[in-house]
Amino acid sequence: MPELELLHAGHGPAVLAFELANRAYFAASVPDRGDDFFDRFSERFNALLAEQEAGICAFHVLLGEDGAVLGRFNLVDIEDGAADVGYRVAQHVSGRGVATASVRELCRLAAVRHGLHTLRAAAALQNAASRKVLLKAGFLPVGPADPAHLGGKPGTWYQRDLA
Repeated sequence: MPELELLHAGHGPAVLAFELANRAYFAASVPDRGDDFFDRFSERFNALLAEQEAGICAFHVLLGEDGAVLGRFNLVDIEDGAADVGYRVAQHVSGRGVATASVRELCRLAAVRHGLHTLRAAAALQNAASRKVLLKAGFLPVGPADPAHLGGKPGTWYQRDLA
């Protein structure tokens, strides 16, 4: 059974492989990361680890039994007991409840491991799968999201208060 692991330096090659293998799939529903992301992946990955070390973010990977990354589940902009949630799953596991189960687990970890009490996530109106995941994971719509947060697309902010 796959489990969420806190991102560490050893995950770098598997994260890059995940992003490359799923690039076109992700670009169909969220803005593409662009060639620069891949050209400077090591530098960007190390910056993520530094942000995590500073307590600004907490990045998680969902690993398959073979060590391949099945998804990324992140807590970003951690401040005052709150954080924003971001996630993506590999195309070959989408539609199987992997994202919902992992977002639920991320919520549990946010409370237990990181002491957070409120999580927010933005989803584009056209991204029905992401909106469904958030609702099934206990998030509620709380208002419109600035299209600037969603690659110029209209969307909604969702929030979950953690017990």
